[in-house]
Amino acid sequence: MATLLYRLGRGSMRRRRLVAAIWLVVLVGLGLAAATLRGPIADNFTMPGTESQRALDLLAEQFPAASGATGTIAVKAPADGALAGPQGQAVVKELTQEAATLPGVVGAVDPFQVGAVSPDGRYALVQVQFATGADEVTDAQRDAYEKVGERAEAQGWEVAPGGEVLSSVPEVGSTEAIGVAVAAIVLVVTFGSLVAAGMTMLNALIGVGVGMAGLFAISSVVDLSSTAPILALMLGLAVGIDYSLFITSRYRQNLMEGLPPDEAVGRAVGTAGSAVVFAGATVVIALAGLAVVNIPFLTVMGLAAAGTVTVAVLVAITLQPALLGFAGRRVLPRKLRATVPAGDRAADAADAGTPRAEDRSGFGFRWARLVTRFRVPVILVGLIGLGLLALPAPDMRLALPDAGTAPVGSAARESNDVITEGFGPGFTGRLAVVVAGDTPEATSAAIPQVTALVQRTENVLAVAPPQLSPDGRTALLGVVPKTGPTEEATETLVNDVRAAVGEFRDVDVLLTGATAIGIDVSEKLSDALPVYLLLVVGLSVLLLMLVFRSLLVPVKAALGFLLTVAATFGITVAVFQQGHLADLLGLDTPGPLVSFLPILLIGILFGLAMDYEVFLVSRMREDFVHGDTAQQATINGMGHGARVVTAAALIMISVFGGFVFLDDPVIKSMGFALAIGVAIDAFVVRMTIVPAVMSLLGKRAWWLPRWLDKILPNVDIEGEGLRAHLDDRSPAHT
Repeated sequence: MATLLYRLGRGSMRRRRLVAAIWLVVLVGLGLAAATLRGPIADNFTMPGTESQRALDLLAEQFPAASGATGTIAVKAPADGALAGPQGQAVVKELTQEAATLPGVVGAVDPFQVGAVSPDGRYALVQVQFATGADEVTDAQRDAYEKVGERAEAQGWEVAPGGEVLSSVPEVGSTEAIGVAVAAIVLVVTFGSLVAAGMTMLNALIGVGVGMAGLFAISSVVDLSSTAPILALMLGLAVGIDYSLFITSRYRQNLMEGLPPDEAVGRAVGTAGSAVVFAGATVVIALAGLAVVNIPFLTVMGLAAAGTVTVAVLVAITLQPALLGFAGRRVLPRKLRATVPAGDRAADAADAGTPRAEDRSGFGFRWARLVTRFRVPVILVGLIGLGLLALPAPDMRLALPDAGTAPVGSAARESNDVITEGFGPGFTGRLAVVVAGDTPEATSAAIPQVTALVQRTENVLAVAPPQLSPDGRTALLGVVPKTGPTEEATETLVNDVRAAVGEFRDVDVLLTGATAIGIDVSEKLSDALPVYLLLVVGLSVLLLMLVFRSLLVPVKAALGFLLTVAATFGITVAVFQQGHLADLLGLDTPGPLVSFLPILLIGILFGLAMDYEVFLVSRMREDFVHGDTAQQATINGMGHGARVVTAAALIMISVFGGFVFLDDPVIKSMGFALAIGVAIDAFVVRMTIVPAVMSLLGKRAWWLPRWLDKILPNVDIEGEGLRAHLDDRSPAHT
């Protein structure tokens, strides 16, 4: 592997104009494809095989007129009882007629006809039916809907349009640029060179551009969820900058040891590039493994992000060497360029085996010596500290996001608050019971029994009269809970209703709705999690076994990852669910975490955690194979890698942290959890606990049974085969 990548790196540098031109053509071509072929962004949480999904499919089939997006316009009169008078009724009827004539709307229901008026006569709900799904509602139609009722508002009424039609795609804007700006500053400080920092950032941005353009180019044939491009952008930026950073850092180190630029870049790609390839492979495995959950939108999210990571790896090992060829020695600070030998002197020094003296007084070496000296106390403090951070994790609650957690001031939140104020929180997340029989007679006979069972269930506020399908075989019963859609009492209600109506034989009784969907998603994810962990962790441990030729190092890496995940979950629950320090993050309303966050976080963090494991421990392995003691190899690995890993972690934290400034609570929680997870894993686990454990294990860390050593292929990530190859060809100076 190292020899192959060495040749690829040198070839890319020598043919740098061709390589740069190829990537530029790819970027422009995919950009044009994205502009012409881009399809709509979907927000459909489909879950094949679940009760709530079967109910939704049945409703779409039996009630085609109601298959489009719905909206609810909450109306608040200036005073109690105003709706009972002629003037109030006239205002509401005019508003209903206005809503019915909006573009894309097929009808609006007068609240006086269906009893959607509060007992105090001050609040009313106007139901609006759109012809198409929420994904197909245009921005113009949505804007017109949000402006409905302006005449009523001028008369002192409050009109708050809401409902699923207002669901929109989170926009990426200037807030995310903050993370990129911080990453650029970190690169400048790390390299001490604007050329090196700018080139690394340019390489990463080209990779992100190619990945995102390719993603949008296929969006016309693949349903992308609104969070899929955001996740792909997050990871593409973070790993793209990090992978370029590692190769550039090794290239600079090789230059300072006296190697000519083409040899320096070849060896950088052969060694650091090998770590990039295997680190990227672990991320791709973790993300692609989300497909085992069999939830379409989650599968698309994982594959989209895996695609951008793959592009980042390819760009790092091909375009980065080309850009380094253009930059040459300018990647070094000015004060160091004159001290580095050039030309034949560099080649002679390298062939003679006389590298420049290594400075081991840096912070990385000092930190490594401190950690390995006090390894037992360090391990204990690290374990206890992470354990304390993980304490809130068992209290985690999961649900799908609702308008109650939307940002204060948004249209969805204003509508939710008016409905809650006038009718109670249950009206913001009504449930639906679907009764389906083989004959209209069977359905009609079951409706009274189902209604009675549901009404007797604790926490049910009301059950609406049934709506029958045109053929009479399917009935829809609206159920209004007393509590909001994300409250625990509502989750209990869903389970109680399902248990109560589960004994019918002649008809199918299915329950759906926001809370029911959230429960089904959470249960399906919980069932899939053990399989997912076994697949992802198992494949990645095997991959690390190939890389490090060790049994204990991959196991240690996996255990360290579990510590990271537990502590990350604990902090995220404390902030986003319990509300501690929520104001600092601009979180208006704490609540349950989004259902798919845990498994998504596990997949992403595992891949990123293995990144740092590979970058740090591969250097330890490299020095150990080349003759250092296990203790010294651990110190060397940390000494050489600490500065770069610190910069890489700060970059990832900055990129992920930039998404915390978005208003969307789902994206905000994802960005926060990933930023915290990277910080914990990089600084506490990989740079503190790992070297302490490696020092404690000593030579045993690199033990591998002989029979297993013979079976496993040798991928040569530490460059031992590359070094032999270079020794063989050194007399020819090729």
